[in-house]
Amino acid sequence: MEIVYQPYIDPEFESLIERIHPPRVCIDNEAFQDCSLVKVDSANRHGILLEMVQVLTDLDLVISKSYISSDGGWLMDVFHVTDQLGNKITDETLILYIQQALCDTRRRGGIPKELQTCLKREVRPCHVSTEHTALEMTGRDRPGLMSEISATLYELGCHVTAAVQWTHNSRLACIIHIEDGLSGGPITMPNRLAQVQEKLETVIEAHHESGEQRSVRLTAPAAGRTHTERRLHQLMYADRDYVQCQGCDGSCRHCNGCTKTHVTIETCREKGYSVVNMRSRDRTKLLFDTVCVLTDMQYVVFHAAVGSKGSMADQEYFIRRQDGCSLITPSERQKLRHCLIAAIERRVSDGLRLDICTQNRMGLLSDVTRVFRENGLSIRRAEIGTHGERATGCFYVTDASGHEANPRTVELVRQEIGVSALMVNKCSNGTSGASSSSVSRSSSGEVEERPRFSLGSLLWSQLERLSLNFGIIKS
Repeated sequence: MEIVYQPYIDPEFESLIERIHPPRVCIDNEAFQDCSLVKVDSANRHGILLEMVQVLTDLDLVISKSYISSDGGWLMDVFHVTDQLGNKITDETLILYIQQALCDTRRRGGIPKELQTCLKREVRPCHVSTEHTALEMTGRDRPGLMSEISATLYELGCHVTAAVQWTHNSRLACIIHIEDGLSGGPITMPNRLAQVQEKLETVIEAHHESGEQRSVRLTAPAAGRTHTERRLHQLMYADRDYVQCQGCDGSCRHCNGCTKTHVTIETCREKGYSVVNMRSRDRTKLLFDTVCVLTDMQYVVFHAAVGSKGSMADQEYFIRRQDGCSLITPSERQKLRHCLIAAIERRVSDGLRLDICTQNRMGLLSDVTRVFRENGLSIRRAEIGTHGERATGCFYVTDASGHEANPRTVELVRQEIGVSALMVNKCSNGTSGASSSSVSRSSSGEVEERPRFSLGSLLWSQLERLSLNFGIIKS
């Protein structure tokens, strides 16, 4: 066996550049009338782009457009952002938080709680809980599965404090945060954890074919726990939900009426990049989902431009593998294409959205999902969390065949659960709400058409203009 010797690198050396040249963050409200610019100038490292996008999305900010450049070990990123109502960021407390969080995330790997006190709230999605035991499950999706899972947890004396479920291509991934129903707090006894895992494995394995992938995993509370939505992408990827993804074959890429997901991967031989072009329906957190997959598949984004026109979003990335090579084989390009299509589609929920807001109690999720199951409704996606004594969240439901839910059935469900507790959200689906990107405009206000393979003509001109402003950035 050959022994390979590698030089020792002090871990402190890796952060030396960041300590010598700390990140600089500026919030500019003067450049544009309809959005704020978040400008970041920092030393580069793998995963830093995802961390920045995660900070902004966890604040419920809409990233309307972005330009990214990170060649030569340094990055200059610009994000056009608004709040959910389309307003600029003018709150001085929020501006301070963004500046401190973007800097601190890179130095410590997380946002400390002392930063969150200035906003008088914890900055995290409502379906995330860092103080309780996390239950991760993947397997084949089927009607009533969430009802069976939550009923089993209730029977075992577990109180659900937060839960999120995604389904895609007949596969399911969910993360449920639980605490002891009697004493409160995380479940730490090994025997109790083993009992919970064994019972849930039985539920997940039912109706599975021999050799079919499935998993049940419990993890203890941890400060460095992976972001819940990023973890869901990882679970879906490990479950290979991307295998059946096709998107559009490209024959109608330039047809205005096509709303399918387009992903093409080409080679820029001059610079040694692989160029990824994506076109899909615009929606919230689209940039976060895309960057999640690129980062976790060990690809490095060197340059990118994101924008949209109307309801469609365009994304363009110049990437290499983390080892510095571009995508070489057709199979590698095909896998990345399928994974990016899956990342875009996972959060797009077919079905009717039902919003819930009611008194928090043990067994609530079990009761609600039981009513869904008994009335023939299937849960396509779900997010539920607790805020003090209240439980809030949403469910996207269809009938058992995946078709639109019958309005009479929905009304019966509301009557049983409580018409004031369960409301129909008529204006929301997987692609509605505040968009993740907005129409790219020139300084004169005219809409700019971005042709395919446009980064060479668009990104460089934008970054050259914006880079002149980095000299006066104040952190």
